[in-house]
Amino acid sequence: MTNPAEELLDVVDEHDRVIGTAARGEVYRRGLTHRCVFILVRDPAGRIFVHRRTDTKLFAPGAYDMFVGGVVGSGESYAEAAVREAEEELGVHGIAPRPLFKFLFEQDRFEQDGFDQDRLSWWCDMYEAEWDGPVSPQESEVAWHAWLTPAELADRLTRDSFVPDGVEAYRRYLGLRSA
Repeated sequence: MTNPAEELLDVVDEHDRVIGTAARGEVYRRGLTHRCVFILVRDPAGRIFVHRRTDTKLFAPGAYDMFVGGVVGSGESYAEAAVREAEEELGVHGIAPRPLFKFLFEQDRFEQDGFDQDRLSWWCDMYEAEWDGPVSPQESEVAWHAWLTPAELADRLTRDSFVPDGVEAYRRYLGLRSA
């Protein structure tokens, strides 16, 4: 398995145009803008797949997230990355994420559970999907998981540490659904 810090990512500008490539570790260290995908996965009952990231993750180790997803590799499309990430993290095949919206996530300072970064900046392409079968989450990515109702997720958001980009994406998702 390749070291995640060495994975090549496209570096993009404020308009999401590719301006270069760099290793993920360098992208994080320098706070370069790159691309990510977020997939909100629900079961047929409307529960949301929520998980805790492993303590070995480069970004926000041990934090909770209500999205599966991750960085878009260099030369990879958002749609390709959405399918790849959802299938990898859930341990499934045949998932079909539906695109929702895209936004630029930026944060000047982030410190959480040993992760210390001066600048966070990435384009987030949002998807949702429904999955009605069993899941077998990737152990290197997911330390704990459960299907939570929206009310249970809202409660956890008040007491657990969630990834900041996921919190912002979920806020925007809820705004879209209520519009």
